[in-house]
Amino acid sequence: MSGAPGGSMQSRLRPGQPAPAGLTVLIVGPAGLAGVDTEARRIERLLVGHGHTVSVRLAARDTWEGGGVDPETTVGVDLVVVLGGDGSILRTARWMGYGQVPVLGVNLGTLGFLAACGPAEADAALAAIAAGRFRCVDHLMFECEVTRGGAVIHRELGLNETSLLAGPPFTMIEIALHVDGELATTYRADGLIVSTPVGSTAYNLSAGGPIVRKDLDAFVFTPLNPHTLTIRTVVDSASRSYELAVSRPNAGSACVVDGRVVTGLVAGDRVSIRRATPRFTLVETAQHGYYRTLREKLEWSGGLRGAGGRPSASPDAS
Repeated sequence: MSGAPGGSMQSRLRPGQPAPAGLTVLIVGPAGLAGVDTEARRIERLLVGHGHTVSVRLAARDTWEGGGVDPETTVGVDLVVVLGGDGSILRTARWMGYGQVPVLGVNLGTLGFLAACGPAEADAALAAIAAGRFRCVDHLMFECEVTRGGAVIHRELGLNETSLLAGPPFTMIEIALHVDGELATTYRADGLIVSTPVGSTAYNLSAGGPIVRKDLDAFVFTPLNPHTLTIRTVVDSASRSYELAVSRPNAGSACVVDGRVVTGLVAGDRVSIRRATPRFTLVETAQHGYYRTLREKLEWSGGLRGAGGRPSASPDAS
């Protein structure tokens, strides 16, 4: 989906229009990661030199959950530049909560599916944004609620996935899936991943789930090592409501959102997952298309030779 940033109308960035003078930009990233501070200061100087107002807020990874970046600091911000990898972008999305601001990711990590560019391409990406040569792509976010004894004990906003994991003593658990109040199936497995399209290239992909184009509105249900061979991944609409129930969890069973354990599970707990109102918005330039990102990050080659995608010559060609 392209157009005005969903859930971030406070931003003055508009695709196809040159960026107005005096943008307010927030640069965030994990302190201590090699190159983050240097790159943050370089981008800060570049943006200030073009007349924009810039704040830099770096926090150590182990303190991010403790308020390394205050979500209130995004009020009035037009663009957030995230330095790091996909984990940094996930944390930033969680910090912004229900007041999402368009994000440009600069990859200083490893894979970097969400980051639009590397440090060498950051200047060109910022120039493209200034000229209006960019698009804002909205992505599905979800709300996860854990209910115990009729009361909500935990509520979390997420971007990648909710996972119910069997945990120690590492015996399989049964997870009942209800869709719009109707029992769909009961998984007997080591766990279940409920992923967004953005998260389809994360834990879901590692577990053998499909890649789903990240701007679609859908949830992907991928069981972990199911005991029944006919159980396969299911993709369903994000317009529906989903509820998971574990009747006999293990002592170490847990609900995990975007890689963070949010709570252990006890018998009778119910986990609901639904589409959230805010949308996570990535700023993308022409430098990286969707399939180019997949091709480069996943090293898809096949019969391709080089970035041009020309088929390689036949072994019999002379």
